[in-house]
Amino acid sequence: MRTFDLYKTSSTDGGLTWSFPESVYRSSDIHLCEPGCIRSPDGKKLAVLLRENARRKNSHIIFSEDEGKTWSEPRELPLALAGDRHTGKYGSDGRLFISFRCNSPTEKRKSRPFEGDWVGWVGTWDDLETGGDGQYFVRLKDNKKGYDTTYPGVEILPDDTFVVTTYGHWSKGDQPYILSVRFKLHELDQLAE
Repeated sequence: MRTFDLYKTSSTDGGLTWSFPESVYRSSDIHLCEPGCIRSPDGKKLAVLLRENARRKNSHIIFSEDEGKTWSEPRELPLALAGDRHTGKYGSDGRLFISFRCNSPTEKRKSRPFEGDWVGWVGTWDDLETGGDGQYFVRLKDNKKGYDTTYPGVEILPDDTFVVTTYGHWSKGDQPYILSVRFKLHELDQLAE
């Protein structure tokens, strides 16, 4: 059975140079990759959401309380966060918006309406720490070609507008192209009701 290593590197000069890769976790059961890091609201902890590439389990999360020197054991996330390439930011109300590609464990795919699509999750840091489902899960755009989509960028403007950008196959039969959406969390809240 194939073994996956999850590595970390660090930089002390703003990314000009990087340390030699160091293994954080190694497993043949779960294949963790594509980390997306989110800092706690108080700035004291890091959470890294990870794709589970064997597609046997949901995505996972690890935590650090020492700026990434050491990490907790991986823990499975709820199905609402199952996917790839998690990228998130906080709104002014303290809630998180996390953008990613919906990609579920193989046996759960038929139950997921947005499988292979560009999606978002709204919840809190506490949801990440406790394994909560969050407030809601929303499709941002229907991808028309399998799973070929979503390496998202997430930015937040001074007026609390989220700008979320990625590529995908948004029109059937066409080449992929880049799409950007803008919204405020209260607008998503109204759609989720």
